[in-house]
Amino acid sequence: MAASLAAGSDVGLSFCATIEGETVVDLWGGHADAAKTRPWQADTIVNVYSTTKTMTALTALLLADRGDLDFAAPVARYWPEFAANGKDGVTVAHLMSHSAGLSGWEAPITTEDFYDWDKVTSLLAAQAPWWQPGSAPGYHAITQGYLVGEVVRRTTGKSLGTVFREEIAEPLGADFHIGLPASEDHRVADLIPPPEMTIDFTGDVHRKTLVNPGIDVSATGTRAWRGAEIPAAGGTGNARSVAEIHALLANGGVAKGKRLLSEAGCRKALELQIAGTDMILGVPIRYGMGFGLPSELVPLPNPNTIFWGGYGGSLIIIDMDARATFSYVMNRMEVGLTGDPRSFALIGAMWMAMAAG
Repeated sequence: MAASLAAGSDVGLSFCATIEGETVVDLWGGHADAAKTRPWQADTIVNVYSTTKTMTALTALLLADRGDLDFAAPVARYWPEFAANGKDGVTVAHLMSHSAGLSGWEAPITTEDFYDWDKVTSLLAAQAPWWQPGSAPGYHAITQGYLVGEVVRRTTGKSLGTVFREEIAEPLGADFHIGLPASEDHRVADLIPPPEMTIDFTGDVHRKTLVNPGIDVSATGTRAWRGAEIPAAGGTGNARSVAEIHALLANGGVAKGKRLLSEAGCRKALELQIAGTDMILGVPIRYGMGFGLPSELVPLPNPNTIFWGGYGGSLIIIDMDARATFSYVMNRMEVGLTGDPRSFALIGAMWMAMAAG
């Protein structure tokens, strides 16, 4: 970590690892802003972009484990309006595995529309799929959170951020927020945008997914973004909170001495839903129930491992065989949409130490 900071690969970061439910590594360092005027402290938090999706998936897994949500059921069972335009056969599992054919919005929208839950979910409910649901993976970069979140809202009567807070974050004393209170703004690190990347669009679906709207990193510094519930990209936390929450999945449903899920409920995440070249990411991928699974692209030491990362570099890996979690969160962004190599240097060192020990 010190080497990464010294080389300028990182400006500010945190890294955390848990084994058997115990936090064995909890590191932070650097600065919370590009000008390096604010030290990154123990309680510094930052927007983690798509690492937020893992918290949304965990919330859905919790409801399914209780019998309140059936992944095999049509989405329309919970959200009747969703059946419009030939989507009556789309299942909750399709939403969880980026295979529902709704990777973006057909109608033009803006970043500000992300703050209007009813608008963006109503548009998705009315929209026709862009490809046959269940036939291919296509990363639902922003839409997945609203889709799963609306199913959660219809099931529980509460917003996804509220269910996550009441049922997961607060019982575990975890500092992760989907909808950040204004009282916590002073602890938030500034994201430093990555180098501009040129995208060669491979088709209309690819283009519509990534440019309607395009990504505006500066929005993450606004109260509107932080306070909104954007369950695929708007979560705020640090490596400690991400690793300690997902210790639930690594340890059969128990974390901080509390059982929130059954072992079987946790292992639902490992069930392969779809595999193939992702239509948006353009790489071979295997999706379980809400998480990525090991593949040729992401070879991991143990087979019963799930993961996901966020635009710019944040990452969580949950190794159910080693009963371990590893999380990296930072503010200096790289161009990757779902993590980048900086985190693997730290995580690789942990796996080597575990193997040696």
